[in-house]
Amino acid sequence: MKRIGFLSFGHWTPHPQSATRSASDALLQSIELAEAVEQLGGDGAYFRVHHFARQLASPFPLLAAVGARTQRIEIGTGVIDMRYENPLYMAEDAGAADLISGGRLQLGISRGSPEQTIEGYRYFDHHPREGETDAQMARRHTARFLEVIEGAGFAQPNPQPMFPNPPGLLRVEPYSAGLRERIWWGAGSRDTARWAATEGLNLMSSTLLTEDAGMPFHELQAEQIRLFQDAWRAAGHDREPRTSVSRSIFPLVSDQDRAYFGLERHSSDQVGIIDGGRATFGKTYAAEPEELVRQLAADEAITAADTLLLTVPNQLGVDYCAHVVEQVLAVGRELGWR
Repeated sequence: MKRIGFLSFGHWTPHPQSATRSASDALLQSIELAEAVEQLGGDGAYFRVHHFARQLASPFPLLAAVGARTQRIEIGTGVIDMRYENPLYMAEDAGAADLISGGRLQLGISRGSPEQTIEGYRYFDHHPREGETDAQMARRHTARFLEVIEGAGFAQPNPQPMFPNPPGLLRVEPYSAGLRERIWWGAGSRDTARWAATEGLNLMSSTLLTEDAGMPFHELQAEQIRLFQDAWRAAGHDREPRTSVSRSIFPLVSDQDRAYFGLERHSSDQVGIIDGGRATFGKTYAAEPEELVRQLAADEAITAADTLLLTVPNQLGVDYCAHVVEQVLAVGRELGWR
């Protein structure tokens, strides 16, 4: 079975035509959508992280709330920008959210995408070391985070503590067993996919790749997944990795669907510029269900991945986003995914 969940950026804007006009709306509606998707039989609620933007930001309060209000679906991020993170504080937050959810946290992390500010991580008091790039700083933060969530003690205890300590060095608490195996790396290229595999991280691939190889996006992404799996086997890890792809998919089953997304019927891959380099952007799928079955069956990356994350237009409201997920689940049944 292919897991199908949603990925929300949590946009909000104080505009009368938006169903999500405030940060409070974005957060509370995210919880409501997770509950609705669980009731529909979906498999995951994932949230994008952007700082200094009218979007969802630091994710752990939201993840903990979703974990407390649901029972079955996976909860996660796609992705946390590790340039902004204090690894030990993040380990505490992640451990708590995972325990609250009963071990359902699937945490997507990465170097992150271009942000709203210039070097915004510096405002969070994170600065690359001399000779270090921001991407290298993100991987340094990642390495420390992965190390401490393993649960080994490393901190020297106070000989006269306020409360009794267990014997030996102290670890970050709360510790959640198994969390290390549920960390994903948002890989924007084939090279970063290989790196994620060697580090024992699951692969999370988005609707864009930061390279242009002159082939359709889904083929390039499928190749990325194959290279990741090859590197995983070569690294000798003792478990099977997870892989996910994100897509914008809109079954056109009503006049409302056609009004919102009918013009996307002829969407195609695009090549653009990100961080000064060429990038390939995947198309939006919008068609009647029968046509979507044909189109999605030909998407090599969706076929190769075990998890599909649906980007939802959250400012259209919880009911409409749940409707989109419900219709894609129906298409998935026709494709044998369910």
